[in-house]
Amino acid sequence: MPPPRDPDRLLKARGADTRPDGRFEPYRRERDSDGWDIPEEAHLLRTEVVTEKPRSIITRNTSPDISFDRSINPYRGCEHGCIYCYARPSHAYLGLSPGLDFETKITAKPDAARLLERELARPSYKPAPIALGTNTDPYQPIESKLAIMPGILRVLRDWNHPVTLVTRGQTVLRDLDLWAGMAAKGQAAVGISVTTLDPPLARALEPRAPAPATRLRMIRELADAGVPVRVMVAPVIPVLTEPEIEAILTAARQAGATTASMIPLRLPHEVAPLFRDWLDRHRPGMAAHVMNRVQAMRGGRDNDPRFGHRFRGAGIEAELALKRFRLARTRLGFRQAAPQLDCTRFGPPPRAGDQLSLF
Repeated sequence: MPPPRDPDRLLKARGADTRPDGRFEPYRRERDSDGWDIPEEAHLLRTEVVTEKPRSIITRNTSPDISFDRSINPYRGCEHGCIYCYARPSHAYLGLSPGLDFETKITAKPDAARLLERELARPSYKPAPIALGTNTDPYQPIESKLAIMPGILRVLRDWNHPVTLVTRGQTVLRDLDLWAGMAAKGQAAVGISVTTLDPPLARALEPRAPAPATRLRMIRELADAGVPVRVMVAPVIPVLTEPEIEAILTAARQAGATTASMIPLRLPHEVAPLFRDWLDRHRPGMAAHVMNRVQAMRGGRDNDPRFGHRFRGAGIEAELALKRFRLARTRLGFRQAAPQLDCTRFGPPPRAGDQLSLF
């Protein structure tokens, strides 16, 4: 049962509607009236941004399901507010709610570029592609003001370090010259997430993310600038977005995407009740059908966290969706694999006063 709504807060373009406690909290809060409540004027819930000063910026992982072993996330939380976001549970580690807190209480790391350069300069560092946007979107709305990403990209460019990106934020086009310059050296690739081509559905699922037409324009402008673009049909939500697999791939291919991937809906930890609540609010007549189909791909549960299954699903439902995706990908002429990025040029940038090399 979801927690009660807060009548003192007005919500505008938010994915979640409540602020459930995180799974690590020892207590659960419940709103209860004792009959002595004083009416208060409702206030619009606005985004709050705080600064974090971490000691390192590169995160390592050893997951067998993921193709990269290191990543950078300039932000915790994401104002896009996608109700299905698998990263929502990470806010529980901060003592915050994976619900409204995840999309309204954002932590920024403005020192990311300096920390990155320090880590790349370590003698023990060995280059491999760094993935950006693996937990939350580095080009979410607040990035247009804080501009953390250009500093990160300049460091990677100067060190000739390969980088990949996953985003749905149109602010990526602000840095198009940086992405194009690195792509020209075979050191950059970008993935654009397209969940649906239906604007009203996108607005409900991803209230502060760019519209589908904008994301197709992002693909086109990146591709025209020479940046390899992967369209990510993700997440594939049964009943709601699963019928659009072929249409999304077709539109993205026409826009210039050269590779494609798909991931079925994942509902880890607190995301499952939040998504169920969203269905009850936005698609009540389809809620049971959607969840039955989700569970058919997840072994009868809302989520299957096992390695080898969480990104693919299991059973006939998952196999049919994957087969449709692969057939459409082949028919449309997408490459089977993304281009390999060049790690051979990695090295410190020249500094003023450095002795020039003879060769």
